[in-house]
Amino acid sequence: MTDRKCVGCGIIKNRNDLIKITKEHSTNSLVINGNSKVFGRSAYLCYNSTCIENAFKKNKLQKILKTPVPAELKGQLTNELRHDKN
Repeated sequence: MTDRKCVGCGIIKNRNDLIKITKEHSTNSLVINGNSKVFGRSAYLCYNSTCIENAFKKNKLQKILKTPVPAELKGQLTNELRHDKN
């Protein structure tokens, strides 16, 4: 099954249509759109700013990933949106 639920809006989509954020087991660092060889707890977001905003409200990402989420991750996700639109 390749469908995943967006943390921001709760809509289930194909995981190829979502941004993947993974907390790596080995380093506990957060990776955006890592390849399939990156193992760890993951969360998914739609490619839109509303879902990114919603994920940071009420610390949804932090709860799902079970790790502190740095504030600069929001900027990195916004850059991912710009990169995807080009």
